Amino acid sequence: MGKAARDHSARDRIKAQREEQQKKERLKRIATITTVAVVALGAVGAGWWYAAQGSKSEEAGGALAPITAAADGSVVMAKAGVEKPVLDVYEDFQCPACKALEETSGATIKNLAAEGKVKVVYHPITIFPQEANKGVTRGNSVRGGAASRCVPGGAPWIKFHDRLFEEQPSETVEGFKLDDMVAWGKDAGVTDPGFEKCVTGQQKAPEHTAYSTKILESAKLQGTPTLKINGTEVDNSVAFKPADLRQAILDAAK
Repeated sequence: MGKAARDHSARDRIKAQREEQQKKERLKRIATITTVAVVALGAVGAGWWYAAQGSKSEEAGGALAPITAAADGSVVMAKAGVEKPVLDVYEDFQCPACKALEETSGATIKNLAAEGKVKVVYHPITIFPQEANKGVTRGNSVRGGAASRCVPGGAPWIKFHDRLFEEQPSETVEGFKLDDMVAWGKDAGVTDPGFEKCVTGQQKAPEHTAYSTKILESAKLQGTPTLKINGTEVDNSVAFKPADLRQAILDAAK
């Protein structure tokens, strides 16, 4: 190998090492942000919840827009032909503030999709690093997120989604037990013959974890919940006030 070729090969190796180090640093920053968020979550979530009292939650309508699970793990809820505006919902089933958002504005999101006013894309992810509460919160989050991927779509998916938030465990105890989630899925109307094995075997956990990492990087999330309308992040002062969120979505459709 000539000197020029050796120099080129060395430069390639250095470039690859630099890119790998940059990736590790990005993930470390995300983990650090998330760890801080876990510590502050109770107080922050309570603040959002308090602020949300200024806008009464809607009653969920009886109808639901069609719900389709995508191959990457995201789930679309929209009437046929509705492509804009797009509301991206980034959430973690173990995140208390995400539960508060669902309790406050979840019905508004479902109603607007059923009215044909918005295309909703749910992104269930795990934001907790391994170190958070000795891995308890992350374990809960991954189990819940992986189980949600075992539901092929339709109304049972959103019912299972809502049940996971209803049954959200404390951040300090192990929750989302596998047998419990199988039962909740059946209660939600899941009839897929592979559902139970998928949940108890945590077959979708690797896919869920990989998707979470990808989304945290590509969407530049600082935490969950995060709502984006047509790619623009919605301030929590709007996200946690159903009337304001409805208006923001309707305005985006103009």
